[in-house]
Amino acid sequence: MKIKGDWERRDVWVDEKYLSPEMSQNVYNHSPDGHCWGYSGSGPSQLALSILLYHFPEKIAVKYYQCFKQDVIAGLPKGDFQIEIDLEKWLEEKTKGEI
Repeated sequence: MKIKGDWERRDVWVDEKYLSPEMSQNVYNHSPDGHCWGYSGSGPSQLALSILLYHFPEKIAVKYYQCFKQDVIAGLPKGDFQIEIDLEKWLEEKTKGEI
């Protein structure tokens, strides 16, 4: 999965598709202003939840989005970014020993 963000507009795209914060805000509205990244606040929580909801069922996304925020979103630069991540592999690492 390729994820890129425009810092000035706070817009994010996943695999070239615009990622609206609205779907994730309907689950938990951490940030009425939408997505952000590069720290551990409400905007990064919204982005982490949006990304995981895009890829996983809601139950999984809700359970792991705070971990995803800490592991990935908070460490992004406070500026434009582009990353590639294997979410299946990331989740596998997080769930080791849970079953």
